[in-house]
Amino acid sequence: MKRRLLLGTALGFALTGAAWADTNPRTGEELAAEQDYTYWMLDSAKSLDPNLATSVEDSDVIRSLVEGLYNEDADGNLVPAVALSHAVSDDLTTYTFTLRPEAKWSNGDPVVAGDFVYAWQRITDPALASEYAWYIELMQVVNAGAITRGEKPASELGVKAIDDHTLEVKIEAPLPYFPKMLTHPSTFPLHKATIEAHGAEWTKPGNYVGNGAYVLTEHLVGEKIVMEKSPTYWDAANVIMSPITAVTINDENAAWTRYVAGELDRSTVPSGQFPRLSAEYPGEVTSTPSACSYTYIINLAEGKGNEALKDVRVRQALSLSINRDVIIDNILQAGQIPAYSWTPGAMNGFQMPSMDVASLTQAERDEKAKALLAEAGYGADKPLAFTMNYNTSEGHQKIAVAIQQMWKQTLGVDMTPQNFEWAVHTDKMHGGDFDMARYAWCGDYNEASTFLDLWTSYSGNNDSKYANPEYDKLMKDAKTMADPNPNYTAAEGLLAADMPIIPIYHYTSVRAVKPDIKGLSSNNVLNTWYAKDLYRVAQ
Repeated sequence: MKRRLLLGTALGFALTGAAWADTNPRTGEELAAEQDYTYWMLDSAKSLDPNLATSVEDSDVIRSLVEGLYNEDADGNLVPAVALSHAVSDDLTTYTFTLRPEAKWSNGDPVVAGDFVYAWQRITDPALASEYAWYIELMQVVNAGAITRGEKPASELGVKAIDDHTLEVKIEAPLPYFPKMLTHPSTFPLHKATIEAHGAEWTKPGNYVGNGAYVLTEHLVGEKIVMEKSPTYWDAANVIMSPITAVTINDENAAWTRYVAGELDRSTVPSGQFPRLSAEYPGEVTSTPSACSYTYIINLAEGKGNEALKDVRVRQALSLSINRDVIIDNILQAGQIPAYSWTPGAMNGFQMPSMDVASLTQAERDEKAKALLAEAGYGADKPLAFTMNYNTSEGHQKIAVAIQQMWKQTLGVDMTPQNFEWAVHTDKMHGGDFDMARYAWCGDYNEASTFLDLWTSYSGNNDSKYANPEYDKLMKDAKTMADPNPNYTAAEGLLAADMPIIPIYHYTSVRAVKPDIKGLSSNNVLNTWYAKDLYRVAQ
């Protein structure tokens, strides 16, 4: 017997002609004549291949071009996308998804269950070398781990097309949040014929075949991405905004200038200017909780990085001597939260552990830091020096300079910040070419494991190369626990003790949005958004 879970029904408005030239068919609001949308990206999208994408910027674009089994609504709840519903077996290890028959690719082909099978097998195949292959293993899809390790062929992955509109997925053990994981681009379908025809060039405009609400019309790497409404999308009648343009601007002050000039509909807010600008632009400049953490990661790979940083006492001293309140109150000034542990408290159901270090004064933390560094053998006679890489951003630079001064004044440590464009920065991290590096992680789904699984030894995104068997066991055991929070707390404790990363703060979502833009949610802590939900009201 199977238990069927219905996630609601799709909107079914039938419109004729230019019905929305006057009103939004979903809300009845009067619409502006122009329905274009231009938004800011700090870094250019590194890949628009759902199997290879790794950044927030990549995912934001891909969600418009390709659609998975489920989407999220404004509050982060699951809503039907390609899947209308799913059923779960009594032992909670077999999921059967019913796919909507009207879903089509942008070339007119139907979207079928086999497109998901192909995509999931492709991402786990070691030949692709996807950094997100581990995500399918985290989902506990049968044989995923063995396939990514090269022990079994991708054809043995626990995913099967029962027929064109029925997809079956088998997982190793019950996983309560499994459906939540299906909104991530790494689980999206792919058009096999397109990839086979074009190879790595398939993501270029003119070649890209997606099943999302938009089609890719222009991509100038490092400059902009342009997307226009797809006529083959199953819900095209309710897609209003077009074209959608993402503009890459590394300088946040330049982005703000262009926002004020009316060239951007959504932008960042320059570091330290939130109090003033939120007062000057009430309702436009906002700050809301966010499931993201800002950290410095340390290269622990054997034979790489700075050997001095392999000493846990050095890492702990460096963490202790960062005055996080100064960074938040003097540089960021937008309600960010000092981080002494990794996972944000905004995650659904997560009980943030109490960290003793958080209750100390900064003077007490500094004294502990000095003692630890001296114990490790560093001081005036043996100074500590290393480099810290960060990607281009005035905010990242300000934080790096502030921490550089803190370490110099408190510990006599010489840290040299090194700035790189995003693609170079990430390549250096993945290749182990760094001592310390600025990093951030935003949750892939709303559950604490999306943060803690990152530092398991088998994680494809663990660029620190931290490896602790006890930590791995805690996270693996957590998958089958009715209440995994005790394991999450213990895992946070190990991270704090081993210090492969130095958490600095938990984000808030700080942004400026033009008042006539609607449909952009501020209630979803994952900051997931869909261009197809946006519209511009008449003013």
